[in-house]
Amino acid sequence: MAKMVLAMGDIPTRVFIIAGEVSGDELGLALMQTLIGKSDANIEFRGVGGSQMERIGLKSIFDMEDVAVMGFSAVIMRLPLLVRRINQTAQAAIDWRPDMVILIDSPGFTHRVARKIRARLPDVPIVDYVCPSVWAWDPSRAKKMTDYVDHVLTILPFEPRVLRDLGGPPATYVGHPIVEAARPMRQTNGERKSLLVLPGSRKGEITRLMPAFKEALEVLATIRSDFDVTLPAVERHVRLIKDNTYDWPVPVNIVTGDKAKMDAFAGADAALTASGTVCLELALSGVPMISTYKLDPVARQLRFLVTAWTANLPNLIIDYPAVPEYIDEFVRPPAIARSLSRLLDDTPERASQVESFANLADIMTPEPGVSAAEKAADVVLSVLEKTGDKGR
Repeated sequence: MAKMVLAMGDIPTRVFIIAGEVSGDELGLALMQTLIGKSDANIEFRGVGGSQMERIGLKSIFDMEDVAVMGFSAVIMRLPLLVRRINQTAQAAIDWRPDMVILIDSPGFTHRVARKIRARLPDVPIVDYVCPSVWAWDPSRAKKMTDYVDHVLTILPFEPRVLRDLGGPPATYVGHPIVEAARPMRQTNGERKSLLVLPGSRKGEITRLMPAFKEALEVLATIRSDFDVTLPAVERHVRLIKDNTYDWPVPVNIVTGDKAKMDAFAGADAALTASGTVCLELALSGVPMISTYKLDPVARQLRFLVTAWTANLPNLIIDYPAVPEYIDEFVRPPAIARSLSRLLDDTPERASQVESFANLADIMTPEPGVSAAEKAADVVLSVLEKTGDKGR
């Protein structure tokens, strides 16, 4: 799409952009950079974001960490602060009178803000970047979004169809940034097998899964001894992970940083992982896996809302249960250990997963040579162009 003039003269185009966690901050950085590059207008950004978005001009109205909470239990514990930040964010947008509002993920926070903005500024377009998982639980949310979201930018290829079927807002699949990441060539490890252990990036996930992972490795160590364990960790959780792995039955090589993580993926024979985006990274790297998840106590009481047939993203995208899943009370270490042992060798189970992952990158690339940020920016500019200047 050619560059667009979004505002006349020296009047800046005002974009109020809201991110609620680190992954959203990274998406926001790429989108802001691309919008600036694609537009001839002077764009002014304000809203909520982290250090990445602030680096290129966002004036965040408070520290994003205040709202970067996941899981029902964590939300309840911080509810008074979250309510204050929701009201504060909405009022800041209303006072500023932006030309557009962009929500980035974190729907529990961003969508509540959006509803308040829409009530007071009904003509300001609102774009949602990252579709809430209406395909996984409480699908009635899709239709409700039409009251306050004008367009959704999805990062999973099946989501526009799901939103359409559920009566949700118009949507465009823009691609997933993970697909664009450079990946080292696959390596062979000789006689010893390399097992990745990935207990999650959040404290709650780690503490809930680590005891089961330890028990699974204890069983695996009785079946075979020809494997090494590598655990790519988020820097802020290294101490927690060390405290939980010091007495494991096999030595654990804890690595940090993106390069170390990608190198570990390149050399891995199999992975034991928490369910989440990391499953996509593993699949795109051709690493067969066992996927696990344990609900927090509050979420466990709301399981009746879940409608998805799988919690594993590669399974959803290829529409086939290629990856075995062990969820909540079915996280049974002896079964996990035996499944892992099969994946470490050249077995039909391993071959089936690797074959299923072969075309994943192609499925997830909406337009060859066009980045997710570029496609997202094109849609944002198109919505702005259609809306025009509402005459703040």
